[in-house]
Amino acid sequence: MTPTTIKRINWVGGIFTVFTVICAILWAFPIYWGIISSIKPEDEVIRPYIELWPETLTFEHYWFALTETQIGTWYINSIVTAVGVTVLTVSTSLFAGYAISQLRFPGRTALWWLILASFMVPTQVLIVNHFVLMADLKMLNSWAGIILPQLIHPVIIIVYKQFFDQVPKDFREAAAMDNASEWDILFKIYIPMNWGVTTALSIVIFIWAWNAFLWPFLAVTKTEMMTITVGITQVFDAFGVYYARQLSAAVLAGFPVALAYLLFQRRVTQAITLSAGIKG
Repeated sequence: MTPTTIKRINWVGGIFTVFTVICAILWAFPIYWGIISSIKPEDEVIRPYIELWPETLTFEHYWFALTETQIGTWYINSIVTAVGVTVLTVSTSLFAGYAISQLRFPGRTALWWLILASFMVPTQVLIVNHFVLMADLKMLNSWAGIILPQLIHPVIIIVYKQFFDQVPKDFREAAAMDNASEWDILFKIYIPMNWGVTTALSIVIFIWAWNAFLWPFLAVTKTEMMTITVGITQVFDAFGVYYARQLSAAVLAGFPVALAYLLFQRRVTQAITLSAGIKG
């Protein structure tokens, strides 16, 4: 490789690096602006010009969100519903993926094609049906009413099915020769070999369920049953909207998932890669 070629490659790499940094700044600026605005007095927030740093630091808006709202109850609702969605989605998807991959039963192929077809249907299309069903079952304004309609994740079944297909048949045949049941084969062979996948998918589903807004917003009308993403819309004052208060509540709502992402970044990236591979 000639020095001229190396110099050209360095220029190209430098241009891509600068472009990437600019994109990262543009992406991160709204987050920075929201956090900084949440620690400004309200009169600084509504000024008609941009200030990248507050003149006066104040945490009164966070104190208001923590003491004058039901944010503790909203946190509990979000934890319960997010954990419920995660556990039920991952467990049912695991069983379905194993059954389609390893068992032979009537209608197996039709079920697999139905799952693939449902993957093409946007969840928002089913919102009206979900609402009518939950209303008929008297499950609105309840944890069950929030959790059940959010359990539809065919991509998780597809990921599990693909990984179970990759497990060598020798393991299954050896276990069958030892008279192991299907439960033993699943829990003692297949799940331990795919534990990393389960962990990654669980983290991503939990983050998705925590951040969900549309369905919890429609399914809940009582303030005490709201999740954190819906509850922060209730942080207002009788005399109008206080932007700093709403931003502080939004920061508190997003902090747990941001912390989870920072702690489990490698697992989250792995799960996103798996999902992208299936979609591709």
